[in-house]
Parts: sequence; C-alpha cells; structure tokens
Amino acid sequence: MLELASVKAPTMTLTNAEARTVTCPTCGGKSLYAPANAFRPFCCERCKNMDLGAWASESFRVPTEAPPEDLIYGDAKLQ
Repeated sequence: MLELASVKAPTMTLTNAEARTVTCPTCGGKSLYAPANAFRPFCCERCKNMDLGAWASESFRVPTEAPPEDLIYGDAKLQ
C-alpha cells in the first residue's frame, strides 16, 4: 500500500527567462509574475497593501439597484 506522506506533488520552477512580466493592478507598472516575486501580481508590498486596504474599506463593490419597496425580497421565480 502506498503511503500518502511519501507522495510528493510535482513542483514547477520558472527561471527568469520563462517568467512573464505583467502590469501591476495597482500602479500600472511592470511586475514579474514568478515565484521570485512574493507580491505577485503586484510589483511591491506597497501596491499589495493598497489593494488589500481597498478591499478592507469596501471600495470594490458591484453596483446594484435596490429593489422597489413594493416587491417581496427573494427569488423572483417564487413570486
């Protein structure tokens, strides 16, 4: 019987030549998308923390319209 502890998942290592350069979602600068960049897809810790702060303050929201006051909340199929 094969023990699960002895089975190792394959590891994927990228060299700098194989790594992609992507645009940082926060500042728009160049960011190395590889395991060597601990902040990927962000270019630096500052950009990563700015994005985290925006999520924490609920700056990222999906715009929605409130239902009219006279409608029952819930699944429209059940109404």
